[in-house]
Amino acid sequence: MQRHSCEPRAAWRDQVERTGLTYHSHANSPYWDESACYELTVAEVEAFEHAAKSLHYLCLDAAEAVIQNNWWPRLGIAPAAVPAILRSWERDDFSLYGRFDLALDGSGVPKMLEYNADTPTALVEAAVTQWFWLQETRPGADQFNSIHERLIEAWRRWAGTTIHFGSIKDHPEDEQTVLYLRDTCEQAGVTTRPVFIEDIGWDAAQLGFVDVEGTRLTHCFKLYPWEWLWSEAFGPHLAHDSVQFIEPTWKMLLSNKGLLPILWELFPEHPNLLPAYESAGPLGSRYIRKPKLSREGANVTWVEGGVAVEETGGDYGQEGHVFQAVAEPANFDGHHPVFGVWVVDHEPAGLGIREDTRRITGNLSRFIPHFFRPAAEPSAFSPT
Repeated sequence: MQRHSCEPRAAWRDQVERTGLTYHSHANSPYWDESACYELTVAEVEAFEHAAKSLHYLCLDAAEAVIQNNWWPRLGIAPAAVPAILRSWERDDFSLYGRFDLALDGSGVPKMLEYNADTPTALVEAAVTQWFWLQETRPGADQFNSIHERLIEAWRRWAGTTIHFGSIKDHPEDEQTVLYLRDTCEQAGVTTRPVFIEDIGWDAAQLGFVDVEGTRLTHCFKLYPWEWLWSEAFGPHLAHDSVQFIEPTWKMLLSNKGLLPILWELFPEHPNLLPAYESAGPLGSRYIRKPKLSREGANVTWVEGGVAVEETGGDYGQEGHVFQAVAEPANFDGHHPVFGVWVVDHEPAGLGIREDTRRITGNLSRFIPHFFRPAAEPSAFSPT
């Protein structure tokens, strides 16, 4: 793998906005960063693809173990949610997508950091924006990216159904992510309706959830964490199963970092897993501490010699923590990439790379596009 310095396109802001990436910059720096790109080999792409497929099915096996052994407290799942999770699991409710965050160890083997299985973002930039960047800057190259096509194909089974698409108000990234997913759904021939999470209510007369116009929800994609839904005022009504939500209730098992110690317990020494435990003891004085339900790298602590040497802020942690062995991040002249491999309809579908000069990837870390070339074609670029 190589990291190349690049000259950004002259009108890159306008160009990425046309792909739906309206949140391309932070206050003082770009989030979408095409001043660099990563060149992968075919073998590296295949390694990411194989790791994501293997890990996805390991997570499903681990979820089954949680259910069979009543390990709900290990995940901090509220008892009220358990019956709904069990029904959703038994029905095999439809799951659209998820994203594994992977690190590369010194031997080039992908290691699972976590599974964003309920509300993953960074989708527009991975599925669309970097693909158009590739076509304009390296038309002879390829990219690990079939996300868009796989999303459309996954939605086709819902032809004849109306699906509401919900996000919270005044959050540009979430709104654009949901708008993009609505578009892929409509391209599959499915009718969609918008709804803000804040506008969903319970109609006792209809015994169902309704939008602001009083239209009943029968199917709803929600970019809103399940644990937050259960804590809403309408949370008790979720037990009625009046809506088929996407992602389904059973995804609470996979999106929880409490699954990491269970995975290591069930599949010790698996090449794509890092040792993980419910206490720091087995890891000694060097480890990563993560809240079970944190997002965007919040409240993560890097411990060396028993001392926190790097940590991020946030509002998580009351739900408990897990402790994971350190995966020393790849280092390209001080830039540390994390590899987000997307899974669509249970199959690996593409790659998005985010990097930071810090070792903990957070919500301000940059998205860097990637490409690869057929094995027989030499690179035209030199590493930085």
